[in-house]
Amino acid sequence: TELVGFETDFAKEVCKQLNVKPVFQEINWDTKEIELNAKNIDCVWNGMTITDERKANMEITNPYMQNKQVMVVKGSNLQKYSDKITGANIVAEQGSAGEELATGNEFFKDAKFTAVDSQAKALLDVASGTSDIAIVDYVASIGSIGEGTDFTDLVVVESQQFAPEEYGIAFRKGSDMTQKVNEIISEMIKQGKLKEIGKKYKIDKLIVE
Repeated sequence: TELVGFETDFAKEVCKQLNVKPVFQEINWDTKEIELNAKNIDCVWNGMTITDERKANMEITNPYMQNKQVMVVKGSNLQKYSDKITGANIVAEQGSAGEELATGNEFFKDAKFTAVDSQAKALLDVASGTSDIAIVDYVASIGSIGEGTDFTDLVVVESQQFAPEEYGIAFRKGSDMTQKVNEIISEMIKQGKLKEIGKKYKIDKLIVE
């Protein structure tokens, strides 16, 4: 199946300008650094949050998008989990910023946490009632839940705001690609091209200015 979405369109445009053909490869997110260093992949490009730890292990571009972690629940549970989540079953993608939040933030200390293999699986678990709360990227929640999606009864708990994050693209340490891609991203932001791609997926407001 062909991958579609903002990141795919963005990657295709950058590769076009680099005069290279992108080959999209799905990986286990938890082992992205290993895959990169083993040269199974050449870059990590899919809503990757920039952290100091990742900067120490990989070359990361300047940020291109803002993001935050959000709690997603069934609409019928919105009131219940708007200010406390004691005893709730929580899911997030393994190795993600969501898992980091669920296991390290004081707010979640009285909840039960389970890691799953993708953000889509986390949403599915909440929709099916296996779990109460999914912690996912705000970017991932747009267009994935609510009217016109497979998860019409899921909503974001707007009353809980967590620390903002920024997305970057990662290359192997010492790679000269980071600088080249930074220049292309900077030009795309300046020309409004990145916002244009974002608009298609309703995330143009999150693009870095």
